[in-house]
Amino acid sequence: MTIVSLKELRAELRDLAEPAVRAQQERVLSRAEDDELLGVRVPVLRKLARAYRGLSLDDVDVLLRSRVHEERFAGLLVLAEQVRTARGADRKALVDFYLARTECVDNWDLVDGSAHVVLGPWLLEGDLRVLDELAASSWLWDRRIAVLATLALIREGRFEPTFHLVLTLREDPEPLIHKALGWMLREIGRRDEPLMVAFLDRHLDELPRITVRYATERLAPAERARFVKAR
Repeated sequence: MTIVSLKELRAELRDLAEPAVRAQQERVLSRAEDDELLGVRVPVLRKLARAYRGLSLDDVDVLLRSRVHEERFAGLLVLAEQVRTARGADRKALVDFYLARTECVDNWDLVDGSAHVVLGPWLLEGDLRVLDELAASSWLWDRRIAVLATLALIREGRFEPTFHLVLTLREDPEPLIHKALGWMLREIGRRDEPLMVAFLDRHLDELPRITVRYATERLAPAERARFVKAR
């Protein structure tokens, strides 16, 4: 698509903004002072991304480097649409593009909306060492990307990379990482509860309390209480 399409996308984002959504975003997002919020719902952003999936990577780069929050989110979702249909070297190039710009993925909603659908598909067919590289980063959002990207693996019944990251990042100083670890353990539990429970039993004393609380949200009350009380 041409630069006109990029301008059209930006205009549509502003037309679709809702003050009530913006107010909610201001309450739940920890954002930089220069970050502009429009107030566009995530399902609306996903629909726009499908419509503008033909944007060039130059245009996506412009979106990712914007200080308008929804423009960055839209750029990430466009990239996800492109990854979805790409294969082989083309998919790897898109993933490399994403990994080179993680400084633009600078809030939890941007990570959670992109990691498993941009990096995730590559993990299913590529080298998992990127997860350890991201987990070792000083950038909070790189570490959360590593954790959330494993959702794609979890959905295919591959749980060990998530277990590995839980142990790698269990002493992370950031609660947002502890919550993400618990969330992914809960996703494993949805598919294989005995396996997740066995992991918790083995490592309970090592895990952050908030990770345990998130991981056990779907367990039977008595089973959940057993873990929560122990932490």
